[in-house]
Amino acid sequence: MDLSEMEHLLAFMEQHGLEEFEYEKAGTHIRLKKATAHAATAFRHVPPMESIAAPAIAVPHPPPSFQAGGRERHAEPAPADDLHTIKSPIVGTFYTAPSPDAAPFVTVGAKVEPGQVLCIIEAMKLMNEIEADVAGEVARIFVENGSPVEYGQALFGIRARTGSTAKK
Repeated sequence: MDLSEMEHLLAFMEQHGLEEFEYEKAGTHIRLKKATAHAATAFRHVPPMESIAAPAIAVPHPPPSFQAGGRERHAEPAPADDLHTIKSPIVGTFYTAPSPDAAPFVTVGAKVEPGQVLCIIEAMKLMNEIEADVAGEVARIFVENGSPVEYGQALFGIRARTGSTAKK
């Protein structure tokens, strides 16, 4: 990736008000995150993934247990062992409802079936419906409406009905 492509990505982030952006193309993986007043602005080299031959670069961020300014932040809630966890398949913004004035797709205590829409994750102006892969009851919602989510981040804890198996 050359400097003009990097500048194009940074301009895209600024234009759309993005705080964080992840990009992968032809073996190059880039993760950009807006620097805070207290964060370092240098890039760091991340070793390539097993199937990718090109190096990846990323903007560093504070250790997971601290925010900028050194204040300790609360860790992400850990999924309970007895719950089936629905994780984010993409990086984006988490929404509980199809529009700001609509009722949420599900709330804690709601009964869900495989294929039922639980939330939407917006990524690059595309709305991606996230569906339940087991039948059961929503026991926990780990993310607040409008919050950014990372790939693999826990979204929902579902107490699966006995005999319910994950959809393949």
